Amino acid sequence: MKRLTSFNTYTRLACIGFCILVFGSCKKTFLEVDPIGQQTSETFFQNANDANRAVTSCYGHLNQWFVTGFAHLAITSIPSDDAERGSVPGDAGFLDDFDNFSFTSTQFLIDDYWSGQYAGINLCNQSLDNIPNIEMDAALKARLLAEAKFIRAYHYFNLVRAFGDVPLVKKIPVTADEINPARSPKQEVYDFITQDLTDAAMQLPPSYPATEIGRATKGAALGLLSKVKLYQQQWSEAMTLTSQVLALPYSLATDFNGMFRISGENNSESIFEVQANAIANDCGTYSQYSEIQAVRNQFGWGFNIPTSSLDAAFEPGDLRKDATLLRRSQTTSEGDYIVDIAPSPLYNKKVYVPTSVVNPCGYGYGRDQNRPVLRLGEIYLIRAEAANESNDTTEAKVYLNAIRNRAGLPSIDAISKESMRAKIWKERHVELAMEEDRFFDMVRQGNAGSILRGLGKPFVDGKNEVFPIPDKQITLSGGKLTQNPNY
Repeated sequence: MKRLTSFNTYTRLACIGFCILVFGSCKKTFLEVDPIGQQTSETFFQNANDANRAVTSCYGHLNQWFVTGFAHLAITSIPSDDAERGSVPGDAGFLDDFDNFSFTSTQFLIDDYWSGQYAGINLCNQSLDNIPNIEMDAALKARLLAEAKFIRAYHYFNLVRAFGDVPLVKKIPVTADEINPARSPKQEVYDFITQDLTDAAMQLPPSYPATEIGRATKGAALGLLSKVKLYQQQWSEAMTLTSQVLALPYSLATDFNGMFRISGENNSESIFEVQANAIANDCGTYSQYSEIQAVRNQFGWGFNIPTSSLDAAFEPGDLRKDATLLRRSQTTSEGDYIVDIAPSPLYNKKVYVPTSVVNPCGYGYGRDQNRPVLRLGEIYLIRAEAANESNDTTEAKVYLNAIRNRAGLPSIDAISKESMRAKIWKERHVELAMEEDRFFDMVRQGNAGSILRGLGKPFVDGKNEVFPIPDKQITLSGGKLTQNPNY
């Protein structure tokens, strides 16, 4: 069951958090009116229920528009060779900036992405600063704090990959320097992420009862940390961490297509996914992650569509191809005919929700669709890459071939370290296609420029590996924030 998307709690705490983050405190003026029927910041964080609601708001924020909407896709997916803007000419044309790398520091979606991540960090800091003062069960307190650290680390991982050096806000700001921090070096940010995830892994349980499914687990913290180490090329640490994840009770899903359907969510392969839940008597707020990308003229808006180069990247016989690409005029295995008037030839099947799935609200396509963040298939590929870079191609083959065999492809025999690296990178591309990691993957591999320029995209080496610091944020900082090179 999905019980973690408490948007009303999120809205209230986000307002409290924003006020503290931007202004340091909220002074009452004659224009202010006490909220009717709502707690104020002074009366919150009194008991275990408040602590739980506060951390739930951190989860709820992961479905917030700036975190999962246009800004998310513009930063993580559309600049890659996986996807392009899609939709129809004239609709949200600002997304073209990310297709053709013409964005500047004034592009509002870049500021949305920045703001969405920091709002989430602030919610986590609210919990981490206030929950320790609550008298409650010690084990529950430790777990809730660990969950907040996991989510905070996730937001910082998004920021450091997108922008490089970013401000580190480690607690509720009080002093002038804390309210207006400078950018911290990228390595310092990675060190902070590592500490948060290490702390979280020590306290989080390996699993939860059915009523708590969706909360961060020990496996989620260890798994995300292994991915952080992958990005830092710390191969030994990645090997150790993946070993710890593999010792937990996860297993590869046997049905690749099925694990992306609502009926397959939180399956044996799932390590962490953002929960979405349609509540029949509360239909006003919901995740639009699927609706944005769903087939236009049939289900949704039709943005972030797969490219022809992604279509061509799959080997013949790869079962993942039909599970990733939804084609105009096809009939799905779930029985839906994809209309021939859809303006694009391809759509993202990983966000597809069959019409047979009942929507209790009657609107908002895919409002029940979770957003996968980390699954065992990626852990296998992290393990394979770390083993190969540690000169153990035998170990690398075990995990690479497990992924290939699941996709209906033959095993790879003994090859050189360099050839194995290329095979693993190729496998990451098709295994994780349209899961919003491809652009960051190309950047860390050092081949973003060559791949994207080969497709006609004007990627500039030494510039486009990161996005510009939003001009709005530089202005708000009084110039304390500096700009990335060449922007």
